[in-house]
Amino acid sequence: MQRRDFLSDMGITIALACTGCLAACSKSASTPGGGTTPPPNSNFPFTIDLNSQLATVGSSVVKNGVIVVRLNATNDNSSFTAVQVACTHQGTSINYLTNLGHFKCPNHGSEFSTTGSVLLGPATNALKVYKVELSGTTLTINQ
Repeated sequence: MQRRDFLSDMGITIALACTGCLAACSKSASTPGGGTTPPPNSNFPFTIDLNSQLATVGSSVVKNGVIVVRLNATNDNSSFTAVQVACTHQGTSINYLTNLGHFKCPNHGSEFSTTGSVLLGPATNALKVYKVELSGTTLTINQ
């Protein structure tokens, strides 16, 4: 094999390998900007017993891919928020920061309001918000 043929064959092989690597390593195309969305979940609706969880303002519970937070001390639907726990940037689980009153991703610092909207990137897509309904001391979360 001549040097020219060898280099030509190697160039094609490297180009194919790089194409495969780039496709495998690229961000998810499921949402604009490469973010992730939660997978469909058949575990809805689900409930939270307020006698044993979410007793204090700022407390949170993660269940079925959702983070549920108590926002204030009153007992009505507006006292709670439920959003997807996966950051829309790269899927890292977000946390609720009581002192700031919003969600933050520990991975790259994206911040989200309690209504799911992006406050600070790199995330560009809002969090999915779930419906909450309070009945007595049972909080029901639904899609």
